[in-house]
Amino acid sequence: MSLRSEQDLSCPICHDIFKDPVVLSCSHSFCKTCLHKWWRGKKVLNCPCCKRRSSKTDPPSNLALRNICETYVMEREQRTSAQSESLCSLHSETLRLYCLDHQQPVCVVCRDARAHNNHRFRPIDEAAQDCREEVQKSLKSFQEKLELYKQVKEDCAQTAKYIKVQAQHTERQIKETFQKLHQFLQAEEKARITDLKEEERQKSQMMKEKIEGLSRNIAAISDTIRATENELRAGDVSVLQNYRAAVRRMHQHPLLADPEVVSGTLIDVVKHLGNLTFNIWNKMKQLVSYTSVILDPNTADPELIVSDDLSSVRSGERLQLPKNPERTKFSCSALSSEGFTSGTHSWDVDVGNNKDWELGLLTEYLDVNGRLQSGLWRIMFSDGKFTAFSTLESEKDLPVRKVKKIRVHLDFGRGKLSFSDFDTNTLIHTFQHKFSDTVFPYMYTESPSPLKILPVKVSVTVEKHN
Repeated sequence: MSLRSEQDLSCPICHDIFKDPVVLSCSHSFCKTCLHKWWRGKKVLNCPCCKRRSSKTDPPSNLALRNICETYVMEREQRTSAQSESLCSLHSETLRLYCLDHQQPVCVVCRDARAHNNHRFRPIDEAAQDCREEVQKSLKSFQEKLELYKQVKEDCAQTAKYIKVQAQHTERQIKETFQKLHQFLQAEEKARITDLKEEERQKSQMMKEKIEGLSRNIAAISDTIRATENELRAGDVSVLQNYRAAVRRMHQHPLLADPEVVSGTLIDVVKHLGNLTFNIWNKMKQLVSYTSVILDPNTADPELIVSDDLSSVRSGERLQLPKNPERTKFSCSALSSEGFTSGTHSWDVDVGNNKDWELGLLTEYLDVNGRLQSGLWRIMFSDGKFTAFSTLESEKDLPVRKVKKIRVHLDFGRGKLSFSDFDTNTLIHTFQHKFSDTVFPYMYTESPSPLKILPVKVSVTVEKHN
């Protein structure tokens, strides 16, 4: 392109490089502005070159020619700029040397000048190559940094998508949990209202029968009183004649015992409302589950699946999960959500028929011969045998045949981590180590059979003050 003759790229009218060229039907091209000026005032629109009549007053643009011209002009400007840059501004000589002391290109006259006395020089092409290599090294680090940023950006985009998935799944679990609680409360409400209605029915029926009995007694007594009073209002002779009949009639209906109001006829409000919320809460224990160790799914290896209640883990199909720091800190495991820095702690794990599992503790920092590395204390069951291992000790076979449930006990202060058979209370293995950093319970398996942290017994107690 730099060798193309400007005449081939020049407008026949203005003799300058084409600007916004248009093409006529005869294939001749002109600057759009030049052509319209040429045609101005003419009745017949002819080609300025071949005089062929144009059928269009607004010829189409010659895009290919325009692109070629723009490229040529740009390259010409670059050549002109390069030529001006390659000349010494002081002596107008070609810059052929590079002063290492001043770090600038110079000409041969500059080399002999007083300003560059005793300076070191290199041919400009060698110096340029050295600079290119130095810049290339720096550029490589930038390129690596760029790739790192792109990778982190991709990880962040994946994390953003996974956040939505996590939020939706967690929301669904929350709703299901509260739905169970709502169902329990609704059933409890219905049962208690049913008991209240039944008590109301029974006591209302009792009162109805009581009132009916009283009404019958009132009617009988009223009849006796009315008949006797009528006789007493009669004349003396009639009273004397009917005296014996009246006395006999009264003896036949002796006065009944005084009516009594039976206790316990009112609704037993205390039974229905006394400590109602506490009693419901206490009964709700059957729905409540509590585990002393909660697994954090954000730490789980992509091949591990943590249960919805965060109490068990099993091996499954590898998931596409974001590379968050919590997950990559300790690979091939699922950690508890809470680490321990003091005190005593116990948790029980049901290993069931799982034939490949690990249980123990992990810590981020452990001084091993003056070098910090991750700390590990664990027992493992694999290939039909039990082994114990820690970062500071070699692997050791354990004389254990079979176990279904394991109790893990940590005494942080005494530096003691023990594993025992939950069912027989038989010690399996004990690690002794002076723990200093935060330790995290962890679980791992390569089996689809789950490892489950057993819930502890939940009780409700009332503290009474003397």
